Amino acid sequence: MLDPNKLLTETKAHMQKAIDHLEHELAKIRAGRANPAMLENIHADYYGTNTPLNQIANITTPDARTLTIQPWEKSMLVPIEKAIMLANLGFTPANDGVVIRINLPALTEERRKELVKKTKAEGEHGKVGIRNLRRDANELIKKEAKTVPEDVVKDLEGKIQNLTDQFIALVDKHVEAKEKEIMTI
Repeated sequence: MLDPNKLLTETKAHMQKAIDHLEHELAKIRAGRANPAMLENIHADYYGTNTPLNQIANITTPDARTLTIQPWEKSMLVPIEKAIMLANLGFTPANDGVVIRINLPALTEERRKELVKKTKAEGEHGKVGIRNLRRDANELIKKEAKTVPEDVVKDLEGKIQNLTDQFIALVDKHVEAKEKEIMTI
């Protein structure tokens, strides 16, 4: 039998996960400031194993335009530098024998517009995920509709829609904030 409270709780939890994922993806998009998340998808060859940078080095941001990568082992400087170059992120690492420094160039207007498009695309992915969760919940409600009074079904569908509207608004808020951050010089 359908438990309305459990369905609402689970749907809300899944929608929150969609928001968390969106925040994680938006953090990777460069907004003029250095952020260690920018290097999150880069893997370097660590003794024959493709390993994420954050597992073989300490990544810090000493100022708004600089990333420093200090490997746990000095022998990893060259493989890390090579991995960053191959990632083609639009900046060049500088290896001084102890740490790798990346000075981020200022964003051009064209690049900012590209990043805003990417941000909007991530927001749209988040909205699609939330709408899919709504659809799944509504399908479950319809499947169980014969065992539950009609007014409970209508009420539950309304609550699911309200939840969807809240989370879609949250996606819009995150995307708008990121756009503002990108376009601020």
